[in-house]
Amino acid sequence: MEGIFLVCMNEMNDIELDEGSPSEGKGPNVLWICSDQQRWDTIAALGNSYIRTPNIDRLVNEGVTFLNAFCQSPICTPSRSSFLTGRYPSAVHGCGNGNDRWAEAAPLVTKLLADEGYTCGLVGKLHLAGCHGRLEPRPEDDGYSIFHWSHSHKDIWPEGHAYADWVEEQGGDLGRMYQDKGYMEPELHQTKFCADKAIEFIEENRSQPWLMSVNIFDPHLPFDPPKAYLDRYAADDMPDPLFRESDLDAQAALDGIDFQYPARRPDEFQAKDKIAAYYAMIEQIDDHVGRMLDALEQTGQRENTLVIFTSDHGEMLGDHGLIAKGCRFYEGLVRVPLIFSWPGRFEGGQRKEALVELTDIAPTLLELAGMPKSERMAGRSLLPLLESDLDSHRDSVRCEYYRALSLIAPGRDNWEGSFATMHRTSRYKLVVYHGHEQGELFDLQEDQGEFENRWNDPDFASLRFELLKQMLDQSAFAVDTGTKTTCVF
Repeated sequence: MEGIFLVCMNEMNDIELDEGSPSEGKGPNVLWICSDQQRWDTIAALGNSYIRTPNIDRLVNEGVTFLNAFCQSPICTPSRSSFLTGRYPSAVHGCGNGNDRWAEAAPLVTKLLADEGYTCGLVGKLHLAGCHGRLEPRPEDDGYSIFHWSHSHKDIWPEGHAYADWVEEQGGDLGRMYQDKGYMEPELHQTKFCADKAIEFIEENRSQPWLMSVNIFDPHLPFDPPKAYLDRYAADDMPDPLFRESDLDAQAALDGIDFQYPARRPDEFQAKDKIAAYYAMIEQIDDHVGRMLDALEQTGQRENTLVIFTSDHGEMLGDHGLIAKGCRFYEGLVRVPLIFSWPGRFEGGQRKEALVELTDIAPTLLELAGMPKSERMAGRSLLPLLESDLDSHRDSVRCEYYRALSLIAPGRDNWEGSFATMHRTSRYKLVVYHGHEQGELFDLQEDQGEFENRWNDPDFASLRFELLKQMLDQSAFAVDTGTKTTCVF
C-alpha cells in the first residue's frame, strides 16, 4: 500500500509575502490630514450652514467625497491601528487606548510604502500605544523617517515632545501659556505646529514620492479654541443636538456599558457652547489646510499630490444626551469625513453615497503606488470609485469596541470593559453589546436620528436574526487566521 506523502510549508511572514517586487513608475505624493474626533457633518460644502470651512470645501469641490465613510472603532487607538494597516482592530491586537505597546501584528502602510521608495513623515499624533505619563513607544519599523511627535497640546512630557520644543524655540512656555489662558493663541497652537512642520516637509521633498501624515489633535476635548476663533461662533446661534427626552431612558438601559460621561439633557452640560467651541476648532484646522494646499501649489506639487482629509472617529456633541466618546455607535461618533483630492487624476466635485470604511485607505494607497494589496487586509481599494461613476462598494460596514478605554471617567464607577460590535448596511444598523440583553437596531431610512430602537420590536425579529447572521459571518471573515500553510499531498 502506498503511503501518503504530505509536505507542509510555512509561508514567509506577512511583510515578506506581501511586499512583492518594487513598483514600476512613480506613485503620487500623499498629504494625509487626519483630525481627531471630527464628525462627518462638520463641513460647510456638505450642508453645515453654521460652520466656515472654505479650504476643506475646496477639497470637496476638487475631489471625491465619501458621504458614508465609517471608522472601525469609535475611539482613537483602535481606529488608527485599523486605518494604518487596512485591518480591523481586533485582527491587529490594537483594541485599547492604553495599550502597553503596538503589537506589530501587521505592517503599517507607511512601512510598506517606505520599502518601495517613499519618504514618509509624521507630525502630531501616532497613538498606536498608550502615552499617558510617558512618551509613546514607536513601532520598531513604522516607515517614518521624519517624526515630529505631539500627542496633544498638553505639557506633560519633560522631553521628546516636539510641539513643546517648537513653542520653546519661539520664546514661549507651553505649560505656562496654556495655564494662563486656558487655550493657546493661534500663532503657537498645536494645529499651526502640525501645518508648519508639514509645509517644511513639502518644501524639502520634491525628488521622490512622499507621504506626510498630519495628525492634528483638534477638535478633540477639551473644546478649547483660541478666543479669536471662538468669538466667531455664538452659542445661541448653534444648532440643537439630536435629543429627545426618551434618550435618557434609552441610555439608562445601557448603563454599565462604557462611555466617558453619563447621559444628561444637553442644556445641563451647555451643549451649544461646546458645539460653538468645536466648530471654532474646526475652522482653525481649515485655515491651516489652506496653508498646506498653498504650499503644494507654490512648490509645483499639487497636480501630483493626493490629499486625503479624514478623522479617526467622531464626537457625540450632545446627541442623545451624550458628550465625548465610548461604547456607542451613533452616526455622530462612527461616521467621519473622507475626501480624496487629486486634480491631476480624479475628477472633482464627486460625492459618493457608497458605504466605505477607513480600512479602505491603505489598499487604495498601495494600488496607487503600483503595489499589491496584502491578502490579510480587510480594506478594499477605493480606486474604482475614484476613477469612475461607480457608486457601490460594500454591502455593510463594521465597527468594533473591545474593551477600548483604560481609564475611568468622571461620574462613571461601574465600567466593566465593554465589548460591542456594529453592523451597518445602507438602511439598517445593528449594535450588539456582547454579554448584555439590550442591543440596538435602527431603521435609518425611517429614523435618521436613531431614536426608535427596534431591538425588541417583534415586527423586526426576523430582520434582527438576519443581521445577526451577517454580523457573525463578518466576524469570522475579520479574524486573523495566522501564517498560512500550503499542504501538498
